[in-house]
Amino acid sequence: MAYRRQSHNPSRGRPAEKIIGEKTTHEIESVVKPIQRITNEIRAPLYEIVKHQIFEAIVTGVWPPGTVIPSEITLAQELGVAIGTVRRALIDLVNDGLLSRKRKTGTVVIGRSPYHELKSFFQYFPLQTSDGAFVKSTVLVTDIQCVPADGDVSDKIGVPVGSDTICLRRIRFINEVPIMLDHFVLQREKFPNFPMKADEMPPRLFIFLLENYGMEVSAVKEQISAEMAGERDCELLSLTPPTAILKIDQIVFDQEKKPSVIGYCRAKTGEYVYVNEIK
Repeated sequence: MAYRRQSHNPSRGRPAEKIIGEKTTHEIESVVKPIQRITNEIRAPLYEIVKHQIFEAIVTGVWPPGTVIPSEITLAQELGVAIGTVRRALIDLVNDGLLSRKRKTGTVVIGRSPYHELKSFFQYFPLQTSDGAFVKSTVLVTDIQCVPADGDVSDKIGVPVGSDTICLRRIRFINEVPIMLDHFVLQREKFPNFPMKADEMPPRLFIFLLENYGMEVSAVKEQISAEMAGERDCELLSLTPPTAILKIDQIVFDQEKKPSVIGYCRAKTGEYVYVNEIK
């Protein structure tokens, strides 16, 4: 996906702080934040977590082109990881075209690579303004339930009909205006101890799945269409019927090429467009 946003620079050598709103409303602020030291609960490679955090700061404009990022030693101290872990993350970002190593200057942000890797597919809100500007959203978790799988879910992710699944529903806002409805279905057996309270659910689902279950996105199947908004859509998105909305149905595959998550999204597109840019 393509995203652009003008933003301020954080102080060199000091990571910006992530801002989290009240309980179930979380501000999606892409920043570099200190990560927890290695524990038994962290399933993803640590360098991948470091890479994701630096990646976010670059592509969302927290560290715009021309920024000289902190040294490897400083980053390692701030993030609580080994220098080798930071170095490996930076090498990947250099190879991805986001950073450049310069003698006497250090590591410099050179911009956003033309394509985003598939593993970063779900890190960012897929709607932009018509001129391509990055849009910051907030998310409100409205419901998390354990629901028996129906025939459609069984066909899409290969679980038996009647088996337990996790049903997560959210509303996304831009400038306090409801823009998109998110509905995700996950295999409960695959994601044990998944948060079942709205105020315990982090705002970025797939970063949470990476860090806590080691799940990486290897493929995404999307079906995009338009349909008339239903009564519930109009109520939650503040629409006046009859109104058409964008319908995005997704099947997300993990690193073993197995279907793991279903996404059903409904969005208003009067002021925004859906952007999908991957390689």
